[in-house]
Amino acid sequence: MTPPTQSALVILGLETSCDETAASVVRREQDGTVTVLSSVIGTQFEQHAPFGGVVPEIAARAHVESIDAIAAEAIRASGVGFDGLDGVAATAGPGLVGGVMVGLAFGKAVSLARGVPLVAVNHLEGHAVSARLGADIAYPFLLLLVSGGHCQLLEVAGVGACTRLGTTIDDAAGEAFDKIAKSLGLPYPGGPALEKLAVGGDATRYSLPRALLGRKDCDFSFSGLKTAAARIAETLTTDDERRDLAAAVQGAIARQLSERVDRAMKLYKESHGPDDLRFVVAGGVAANGAVRAALLADCEKNGFSFAAPPLAYCTDNAAMIALAGAERLALGISDDLDAVARPRWPLDEAAALANPANAYGRKGAKA
Repeated sequence: MTPPTQSALVILGLETSCDETAASVVRREQDGTVTVLSSVIGTQFEQHAPFGGVVPEIAARAHVESIDAIAAEAIRASGVGFDGLDGVAATAGPGLVGGVMVGLAFGKAVSLARGVPLVAVNHLEGHAVSARLGADIAYPFLLLLVSGGHCQLLEVAGVGACTRLGTTIDDAAGEAFDKIAKSLGLPYPGGPALEKLAVGGDATRYSLPRALLGRKDCDFSFSGLKTAAARIAETLTTDDERRDLAAAVQGAIARQLSERVDRAMKLYKESHGPDDLRFVVAGGVAANGAVRAALLADCEKNGFSFAAPPLAYCTDNAAMIALAGAERLALGISDDLDAVARPRWPLDEAAALANPANAYGRKGAKA
């Protein structure tokens, strides 16, 4: 722990949880306003493309090879230098643990060498605050965190105060996008490629399963959709058929997300007044146009405001990690150098332990 601060904070953020090596310098003012001074992201698309997905060992080695240069470029572009830092924040999980270890170890080295506090950040909390990189969004708010590895609905009352309302019981929405795109022969990363293919497609041509319709909770399931779409993809012979299936898949994912968000909004309204009806969507899938349109309709229907991160901060980035670190450091929260890398790290640990979304040994998909 460090004493709470009322002054501006300049934080170096590091993100290495999957296949992006990223560094960013963010300034958080005393009043909570945020300025991104630099944001550098190195992608690994070329390394993983031959395999149609992320290979953990390749990802970890790529992080080792590039973290020094990317962090140095972020510091240079920010104009503040290492001497101008008030702290360093690094993703400590959840994610591919080999990659997480690279960024966390680098952050510890900066902390030790420069004598600044270390904040070990939950990657999901980074996504939770990412919309604040583009707008002044007050707590509390209802959050849909939807990406390649995560799909959750959370009530966010503040930093370190998240209550889970629903989670995926199998695959995440972004994973379904990517795996179905692969079955259609689309390049990695598959989500954006599938969205592009779906333009002009007939979403009603193929009947796809709708999961968990009889349940009254806010959980998600995409494994049945993924399997059904992959089987249909094996039978397709024309570009029009592929386009129509892509449109059907995108529509099915957007519909399920919208249905669960609508249910969560009704639950959220039971315990919050009209001034607290704020909805935030974050994560890579938040960049999908069909998903955004469906969620905007939910907000209009239920009287919620809508917010999402700027498109540059929807996918994994270090600016959100720096901001999460700055928010914690402003409250006097920091970590020792023995902070560990965690492959799984739920935001609402109490809910994950009391009501695991999966069988014993798992506490939710990558969460």
